[in-house]
Amino acid sequence: MKNIFNIQTEQDFVDASLETFRYQYENVEIYRKFVNFLKVNPDEVDSVLKIPFLPIEMFKNHQILDKNVSADLYFQSSGTTQMNLSKHFIADQNLYEESIYKSFEQFIGKPEDFIFLGLLPSYLEKQNSSLIYMVDYLMKKSGKPENGYFLYNHADLFDLLNQLKDQKVILFGVSFALLDFLDYCQSNPNNESLSFLENLVVIETGGMKGRKEEMTKDELLLILQEGFNTHKIYSEYSMTELLSQAYSLGNNEYQCPNWMRIMVRNAEDPLSYEKEGRTGAINIIDLANTHSCSFIATQDLGKINGDKFHVLGRIDHSDIRGCSLLVS
Repeated sequence: MKNIFNIQTEQDFVDASLETFRYQYENVEIYRKFVNFLKVNPDEVDSVLKIPFLPIEMFKNHQILDKNVSADLYFQSSGTTQMNLSKHFIADQNLYEESIYKSFEQFIGKPEDFIFLGLLPSYLEKQNSSLIYMVDYLMKKSGKPENGYFLYNHADLFDLLNQLKDQKVILFGVSFALLDFLDYCQSNPNNESLSFLENLVVIETGGMKGRKEEMTKDELLLILQEGFNTHKIYSEYSMTELLSQAYSLGNNEYQCPNWMRIMVRNAEDPLSYEKEGRTGAINIIDLANTHSCSFIATQDLGKINGDKFHVLGRIDHSDIRGCSLLVS
């Protein structure tokens, strides 16, 4: 198949998507069975709108994997022991790492230019988390000695940020951990204002459900902007079942790299699509999922505006998103 990172035009993307669909229909057993169950003739799939999207729940009960490869590495969604967790088997780590690098570079900059800090568990604690794998990879590419994880060690994180005030710093964190850190800063009378963090970029990765009082993403971003005294509150959108990341550089407006697309389906009729600006359920094409399934029907709600999209929440009764339970 073509190199997905060479995609430049919309026609390039359509051609690569159709080629990927045909390959995965032939080589990914669960996906082929799903397409056949829908009575879709693969020979008649001649546009992206005709491609069937696999329900994301299938990753909980089936191994979604190309028959021509093997996979020792897998990513697993976070949750409690009572939950049925998704597993995404990874046949090509290099492909995932190239996707991480190129997405980050496209929207934020070269990883080598930043110090990376994480309000997250370390890689050794959560080796099967795709989020932790991503942050750990970015830290390795950065190579800065200050890189590190500070999940509950708020005092050391504050002191380090103070020392790094003139350097380019990325702080990754799940939403509730970022709020906990701000609570620490505001409750400690000996702490200085966070206004010195001029070069700090905060990237929140979601994860609020069941941890703190529920709030909208816009409310969360406003609290983080005021708490960190910066407008550089970014967001990252991905999940266990994907190998690509979309980024928001503010205002809850996400953009996809060239090999990834968002489509918004009708929440009541999964085979039809909503017009631009209308809310529906999110379908994702992730061509980096070469050896699993590139066409995923998620349980997230969103809408598309031009070349950007908004994430608005979860479909009622759908499972809690894993990163909110990442540090359980």
